[in-house]
Amino acid sequence: MTVRKGVVVLTVAGLMGAAWTTAADAAPAKGEELRKSLDSLVRQEKFPAALASVSDGRRTTSLVAGSSRIDRQVPVPRDGRVRAGSNTKTFTAVAVLQLVAEGKVELDAPIERYLPGIVRGEGIDATKITIRHLLQHTSGLPNYTEYLGLENFEQVQHRYIPAHELLAAALSHPAKFAPGTKWEYSNTGYLLAGMVIEKVTGRPLHEQITERVIKKAGLKNTYWPQVGDQTIQGRHPQGYAIGNAATGKVIDATELDPSWGGAAGQLISTPSDLGEFFRVLLEGRLLPAAQLAEMRKTVDAPLFPGTKYGLGLMSNPLSCGGVYWGHGGDIHGFETRGGATEDGRTVGLAVTALPGTFGDGDKGSKAVMAAVDTAFCK
Repeated sequence: MTVRKGVVVLTVAGLMGAAWTTAADAAPAKGEELRKSLDSLVRQEKFPAALASVSDGRRTTSLVAGSSRIDRQVPVPRDGRVRAGSNTKTFTAVAVLQLVAEGKVELDAPIERYLPGIVRGEGIDATKITIRHLLQHTSGLPNYTEYLGLENFEQVQHRYIPAHELLAAALSHPAKFAPGTKWEYSNTGYLLAGMVIEKVTGRPLHEQITERVIKKAGLKNTYWPQVGDQTIQGRHPQGYAIGNAATGKVIDATELDPSWGGAAGQLISTPSDLGEFFRVLLEGRLLPAAQLAEMRKTVDAPLFPGTKYGLGLMSNPLSCGGVYWGHGGDIHGFETRGGATEDGRTVGLAVTALPGTFGDGDKGSKAVMAAVDTAFCK
């Protein structure tokens, strides 16, 4: 899991051909450009399937390409549910910033204040790591997902991993750098942010994200899987992943235990819900103006050319000018990309395998980002 108004949301799946479903009120020209982009993702980049849902606030287009399965042709559900991966981070950041607005959390207070005695390790000083550092990926904390054995995913796929075990995996390694001196993506920051939410509210994280963010945003097809639920509920395509990096064996990763994602990557959503979420966020319907402004204060993030990272929110430049705000997520079986622009256009994208599962990883990743740009600009 990394990171890698209208609404555009894409999910990609396919065998050799592309099948399409388009809303009756879709703008034909934009629909045609999306068709070409999704078809290329399936045919050229070898993603099994793709779905897209696009809206400018008045008209909506929903498209699908490819197949829900790789062993036979199965229609891809339009706007089907997918694992949202690190888009979860934005939901977690919103909940934290709501607590900041309520005076229950201070953004520049040390993590030691909220989780005393918990964050300890070589070169790790919890009195110097702030809540802002956690949300901004400038904490210097080691990234726990590097130490779970995910390169042999088939052995981890159905294993429940509690939060304390994830944290222990991270803290058994030394700090990467002094807090605030560099930027480096770390899921550990969001693991701790989720723990802060629970400590301050006295309630479970999934409840707080559901009540404070999902319901408040009016999202109908986004949910936090309960403990032990390895399925994707409702209509969804299958997701595929490399089960063992040494052999390159591809497995069906649709069902997995998402506990290791937690506050950093556990949510399930749809392309249209993700697009709507970022639109609602930018409109100021989830946070007061002061906290939304803090969220949008960015630092350079070497993820994609021109990417900047705020507090659980990224900006990416568009070829037609301006930027879009969003996040994106990579988790076994699915990759999602997209966001929203200041004028209310939104894009959410998901492919049903991570880049490199079936084709060239770097080329596939760039193609997904290019598809988002096409959706916004053409």
